[in-house]
Amino acid sequence: YGFNKSHAAAYALVAYQTAYFKANYPVEFLAASMSLELTNTDKLNTFRQEIDRMAITLLPPDINASGVSFTVERKGDEASIRYALAALKNVGGAAMQVLITERETNGNFKDVADFVQRLDSRAINKRQLENLVRAGGFDRLDANRRKVHSSVENILRFASAATQDRESDQIGLFGEETTAGPSLSMPDIPDWSPMDRMREEFEAVGFYLSNHPLSVYGKSLERIKAVTYAKLLQSGQSGPLTMAGTIISKKERTSSKGNRYAFVQCSDTSGMYEMIVFSELLNSARDLLEAGQSLSIKANAQFEGDTVRLSAHAVEPLDAVLSRAAKGLIIRVGSEAPLDPLKAVLAREGSGKGRGEVRLITEIDLQTEVEIGLGAHYAISPAILSAVRSIPGILDVREF
Repeated sequence: YGFNKSHAAAYALVAYQTAYFKANYPVEFLAASMSLELTNTDKLNTFRQEIDRMAITLLPPDINASGVSFTVERKGDEASIRYALAALKNVGGAAMQVLITERETNGNFKDVADFVQRLDSRAINKRQLENLVRAGGFDRLDANRRKVHSSVENILRFASAATQDRESDQIGLFGEETTAGPSLSMPDIPDWSPMDRMREEFEAVGFYLSNHPLSVYGKSLERIKAVTYAKLLQSGQSGPLTMAGTIISKKERTSSKGNRYAFVQCSDTSGMYEMIVFSELLNSARDLLEAGQSLSIKANAQFEGDTVRLSAHAVEPLDAVLSRAAKGLIIRVGSEAPLDPLKAVLAREGSGKGRGEVRLITEIDLQTEVEIGLGAHYAISPAILSAVRSIPGILDVREF
């Protein structure tokens, strides 16, 4: 029995020390804990939820600020955690250390062109660079992630030429050092939509870092009486309910009777949860149960003490459910400028796909407003809401 007691005493001491650090140095403690789990996305996501619970700011990855591991940044009395570059998928610590060493030696990268001139093309490959862009690592240099992402091959090609020029020690006709050839050009294309940015970020990080797909749905979820996971836990009530969730992962299993079932991990804006999907629903909805899909979930909750067991009995694409529930949109415009882009967005959604109305409001003068009904019916989804809100000249968009 001596071993058991000594072992328990050692664990008790470590538990006390750990609790002390978390209570008195929470930012440093969580940054160190995440650094120990750099390649474990599930653990990092768990820590991220704890960071949110403790109201600590988690700053996004940034090639001008991030380290290989998670670091603490202070601004006055406020401390934040900066996301680690090596924690991104398929990036690797060695390649990131090369970037950080260059940054620390010669200063921050001024823009993408400066990054190209200073990059050692042998230290980083296309996939690594793409994931840095998708995760937001280049946002400080150029906020248009799609433009930079589509230029990755050009960036690497120009970086390779710049590396060769540096190593060749070429000099010009009059003894001056030569610089790399023509300057880098990138296509003038619009950025990814907010939903696409989140999907790309999810693929590079392993979970939703800067935002959550369900956050764009706003009060739309209230119309279908969707209960968040946090509110479910707070209520402690067993029984049927409707939830909204974005699929994180799915693990299929086979029962002793030979039936397939699955444990599906989901997340909403309040946290992550797991539900079990039995064979009948799994067979009919397997295509919907893929990572990144946002669903309306009919489930049954069964509480056992403080824990809850969720079993799904129906799932449906969330956009489809909300488009049926939405009555319509009221769009306020200040000029004619946004009308053509608005027409294109509505045409892309297509009339007749839903039953939502669209009404335009514009001012004739300071005292007179005109409301115009467009007549056709549309599927009022978060995608169309996001697209309309991004049009320059749109003053306000709201559902009714």
